[in-house]
Amino acid sequence: MSDIRHDVSLLTDHDVYLFKEGRHHKLYRKLGSHPMEVDGQSGALFAVWAPNAESVAVFGDFNDWDTKRHQLRLRQDESGIWEGFVPGAMHSHRYKYRIRSRQGGDEFDKGDPYGFRWELPPETATVVWDLSRTWEDADWMANRHQRNALDAPHSCYEMHLGSWRHTPDDEHPEGRAMSYLELADTLPRYLLDMGFTHVEFLPVMEHPFYGSWGYQCLGFFAPTCRYGTPQEFMRLVEALHQAGIGVILDWVPSHYPSDAHGLATFDGTHLYEHEDPRQGYHPDWKSDIFNYGRNEVRSFLISSAHFWLDVCHADGLRVDAVASMLYLDYSREDGEWIPNKYGGRENIEAIEFLRILNESAYGDFEGVQTIAEESTAWPQVSRPAYLGGLGFGMKWNMGWMHDTLDYFRKDPVYRRYHQSQWTFSIWYAFNENFVLALSHDEVVHGKGSLIGKMPGDAWRQFANLRLLYGYMWAHPGKKLLFMGGEFAQGKEWNHDAELDWNLLDIHWHDGMRLWVRDLNLLYRAEPALHRLDFDLEGFEWVDFHDSDNSVLVFLRRDGQGRTVLVACNATPEPHASYRIGVPAPGFWEEVLNSDSPTYGGSGWGNTGGLESVPVPSHGHYDSVSMTLPPLGAVFLRHTGEG
Repeated sequence: MSDIRHDVSLLTDHDVYLFKEGRHHKLYRKLGSHPMEVDGQSGALFAVWAPNAESVAVFGDFNDWDTKRHQLRLRQDESGIWEGFVPGAMHSHRYKYRIRSRQGGDEFDKGDPYGFRWELPPETATVVWDLSRTWEDADWMANRHQRNALDAPHSCYEMHLGSWRHTPDDEHPEGRAMSYLELADTLPRYLLDMGFTHVEFLPVMEHPFYGSWGYQCLGFFAPTCRYGTPQEFMRLVEALHQAGIGVILDWVPSHYPSDAHGLATFDGTHLYEHEDPRQGYHPDWKSDIFNYGRNEVRSFLISSAHFWLDVCHADGLRVDAVASMLYLDYSREDGEWIPNKYGGRENIEAIEFLRILNESAYGDFEGVQTIAEESTAWPQVSRPAYLGGLGFGMKWNMGWMHDTLDYFRKDPVYRRYHQSQWTFSIWYAFNENFVLALSHDEVVHGKGSLIGKMPGDAWRQFANLRLLYGYMWAHPGKKLLFMGGEFAQGKEWNHDAELDWNLLDIHWHDGMRLWVRDLNLLYRAEPALHRLDFDLEGFEWVDFHDSDNSVLVFLRRDGQGRTVLVACNATPEPHASYRIGVPAPGFWEEVLNSDSPTYGGSGWGNTGGLESVPVPSHGHYDSVSMTLPPLGAVFLRHTGEG
């Protein structure tokens, strides 16, 4: 006997209208499972989109997994939504949907696309979950627009939650991944000490295969249960906010895995994905591609983005694999893709989706940022949609990453022939709002570690990496560094193991950590290094022609009178009495030097600073005669005092 009620709904006619139009951005409040009390009776309301189903039943802990007892009813409004209120279905009960398709009458069991929690993989049920929680980060939320502004410092620590640190317990004496609550106790302190302004988590959305690092996601509204409950994830976000750290989440609307319990052929038809594999199957990742032209799918995806910004207080989303969304022929040979209606390779539906996504995020959530991982020269990625752009706030600078790492791999004896590779990024640095990213992608799949890419013996490797970081933090653009890079992790990243924290017992590794910390602290404190990151007025070359000595010298400005001079020497030979033109007379304080013994360097430097002399050089009336340390970066700040 069924005790389900079909007279209860959270959906209004307006909700259904917006859903069908692709403009409902808060579907997590309407679809999925919602514990509630109706007429004094506790239970849960279930609602799921399955327009091509002949029948849909919900079954789980509340009905002894009986697939026939609680049949949902199809709404009579052509929405394709099935719903019903099940008395006795409670918070923490597991459940699935039994869907019988009109296409041949096949039956299959599915998880809830809008579920807030899932079972621990490899189990596949969704869990009824009440997300109620009292937040204590009001000060951060009220003021984050200042911390997230484009003229604010943005130095981001990218991390994978499961492999940052491990901790032993009775069941895992060798160590296990930290929980959300354990991370909430330790991570904010570490980031504060290191001077990072933001943290970016590899996808925390529930994913069946741990080895995908979250990039093969099925729980688009569910923090992975591997580390705790949704509320415990919220506590982690809250703790970071209370420490003044912004939280960026990787988000993957480009594809999803074809696991049988997931979105693929959800109601027996290609509901979320394209039917034609030339549009609906991703050859690189062996996964399904969303149909961005379907209104209900756009509502699903944008609601997912809003869920993390709204319910979980995320401060931004880094959107993965944008290039794969923009191009119909991405990773495809001739004949393996379908042109758009104009005969071109651009995915018009995906472009429109991204613009709507960004307009809605910035319109609904004050102070957030969206960041594109876009690896091509697509124009105006970080320009507003109303100007013809995609509407992102920032974009990863993949060209800078490739050119810079390629340059630093070269033995210094050959660098004189590749000076332009070191300088080229400046010629397009202000075309977009760029993030300089040395991400997880550079330390996986046989690429080794960052320190392992550097040439020479150990001394030269560490000096090269310190130089690379100094150049990166001085270069226009926001910063992102993957975990372990801050102390020169020696091994390639392994998601099954924690970072090699024992390396901090070695002076060179701890020196690297101190160098990254001090770069962050200077970058945050000195407006000349961040205020005009996206404006040509914030940068000026002093000398980029000295290829024989592999030297770069440039100025960073804040537009309000503050100036920092940065000099980089990419050879292992110190350059003494090296004359550099300066734009103002007076004292130039040496505020950072990568060759300091504190960081593991050899001690070449300028004894705290230099007084300029009226000797013209590099187009300036005044100059300083300075020492450029071997494989070193030096930061000089004009104080105006002798």
